[in-house]
Amino acid sequence: TSLIDGEEKQFHQLLRFAMAVDSGMDLLSERAVLMRESLQKSQTITDNVVSILGSFDSRLSALESAMRPTQIRTHAIRKAHENIDKTLKSAEVILSQFDLLRQAETKVLKGPHEDLESYLEAIAQLRKVIRYFSSNKGFKNSDGVLNHANSLLAKAQSKLEEEFKQLLVSYRFVLLYLNRFLERIVECLTIYMHIKAVEPDRLFDGLPNSLRPSADGEGNGKAHGGHHNDDSETAAYTLPVLIPSRVLPLLHDLAQQMVQAGHQQLLLQIYRETRTFVLEESLRKLGVEKLSKEDVQRMQWEVLEAKIGNWIHFMRIAVKLLFAGERQVCDQIFRGFDSLSDQCFAEVTVSSVSMLLSFGDAIARSKRSPEKLFVLLDMYEIMRELHTEIETIFKGKACLEIRNSATGLTKRLAQTAQETFGDFEEAVEKDATKTAVLDGTVHPLTSYVINYVKFLFDYQATLKQLFSEFGNGDDSNSQLASVTMRIMQALQNNLEGKSKQYKDQALTHLFLMNNIHYMVRSVRRSEAKDLLGDDWVQRHRRVVQQHANLYKRTAWTKILQTSSAQGLTSSGGGSVEGGNSSGVSRGLLKERFKMFNMQFDELHQRQSQWTVPDTELRESLRLAVAEVLLPAYRSFLKRFGPLVESGKNSQRYIKYTAEDLERLLGELFEGKSMNEPRR
Repeated sequence: TSLIDGEEKQFHQLLRFAMAVDSGMDLLSERAVLMRESLQKSQTITDNVVSILGSFDSRLSALESAMRPTQIRTHAIRKAHENIDKTLKSAEVILSQFDLLRQAETKVLKGPHEDLESYLEAIAQLRKVIRYFSSNKGFKNSDGVLNHANSLLAKAQSKLEEEFKQLLVSYRFVLLYLNRFLERIVECLTIYMHIKAVEPDRLFDGLPNSLRPSADGEGNGKAHGGHHNDDSETAAYTLPVLIPSRVLPLLHDLAQQMVQAGHQQLLLQIYRETRTFVLEESLRKLGVEKLSKEDVQRMQWEVLEAKIGNWIHFMRIAVKLLFAGERQVCDQIFRGFDSLSDQCFAEVTVSSVSMLLSFGDAIARSKRSPEKLFVLLDMYEIMRELHTEIETIFKGKACLEIRNSATGLTKRLAQTAQETFGDFEEAVEKDATKTAVLDGTVHPLTSYVINYVKFLFDYQATLKQLFSEFGNGDDSNSQLASVTMRIMQALQNNLEGKSKQYKDQALTHLFLMNNIHYMVRSVRRSEAKDLLGDDWVQRHRRVVQQHANLYKRTAWTKILQTSSAQGLTSSGGGSVEGGNSSGVSRGLLKERFKMFNMQFDELHQRQSQWTVPDTELRESLRLAVAEVLLPAYRSFLKRFGPLVESGKNSQRYIKYTAEDLERLLGELFEGKSMNEPRR
């Protein structure tokens, strides 16, 4: 029974499941039917949309076909407007040319006598009209317009020719052989530009007061003086009037007419011939000479030095006044023709510049000598000062050769100055002059070299500039210090050689002491101290002291031995010891005193003829001698004097007191003559 119950339950479960599946299938069938109906509706809608769109396409095609004629007409209208605009613009240009022709014709018919400038403008307008119609001959009646314009231009030229004649007559310029308009312009240009040379006084008036000639007629730009004028570069210069200002506009207009007429080369020739003469004559009146290297070599130094000083003055005047003024005139006449202006100016000034630079070049290439160093530095200074003006005034490609010539001279002057510097150092070391300095004083070579070095320091800024630009790349200060030290060492080496001429070693040391002391003292009192430094000064002061000590030892050791107790023996042969003098031989003492007197007389006579020129050093040296001699003599006289004084004729042996010696030492180193008596 339980088995049957279990199977019955399973049967009922299966039955319920089958009923559920059957119900689900019915639901799925219903949904499938709905989906099929929806798809059928969507297909219908799609077909309808496609049908509508197809109808739009056909309508648009029909519309496009209908609008095409309208678009073609619109495009044609636009092109027509563009052509009308172009035609109107062309017409405006042509009408403007006719307007220019009409305006020019009015001015030409009126003539140039009322308004020359306006008349010249009318001629320029005519030329523009002719150029326009010549390049556009396709226009109807262009030949007729050209003929009319050319006829007007010919008439204008003729009237202008008459006006020039009247203008020139009004200025009282006699013009001969005036057959053509061009000849009149050429003659007019020549006369106006051929103004007489500028007088020196007019040039001097343009200089700053500090550079004007003094009352005696000499300029302030002499050699060794240019570098002291620190204001020369910034001072105000007043350019001279080379051509009257009222004439310059007329010259500009005439030059413009010649250029436009194609006569540029003729204009250049006229300007060159007239203005070149004026500039050269102005320089000659100023005093400029064209000298060759051979001329320079034959001159006495004093004459040459004066000419170099004048040349420095002339260079400043020529560049800052004469050439600057000529540049101004040239630029105004050739305004608007820059290349022509540069070419004219270059050709006008080249010979004058050459006249000036050739002298400087002759000096730079002449035989070197120490005295020329300073004038070379002066010349280098003025070229450096004028460098900016030269670059500005002689601008442009046409003036390149002139600028290069000026730069080349500056470099040659610098090179020659440096070589002269080196020559001086070598000359100092090898100086073999036999000038005898019998009294041991400062040698002429020493004073010459020291003055030379001190003078160099007046050019310190110039030398630094020179070393900086043309040196080996080292610091200019260190280069100047190095050169100065080498010169001082060369001098010292030479002095040591000269000191060997003395037979007396004491005088040798006195000579070296005097000369090296002079060097040290001069350096301490000049700008050279800052360059050479305290170390150099202290080191050479010690050298001075060493020679003073050597002099003292060499000159006075022997007499000091005479005034010592050493070597005095008693009758028994023993030496004197302590303060006991009872055993000393009176005869030996007398010999000692006689020997002392003789040696001192000889030293006094000889060394009173020697010289120590420096007062402080002289007193110091006397004191040093007195400090060793007087105490020794006092001690000797105190110990042994009584033994000699107790005998006969003691004054023959004890000739001097300590005070006498002190007084006589005060006569040393005063450079007395041989026969000059004692004080």
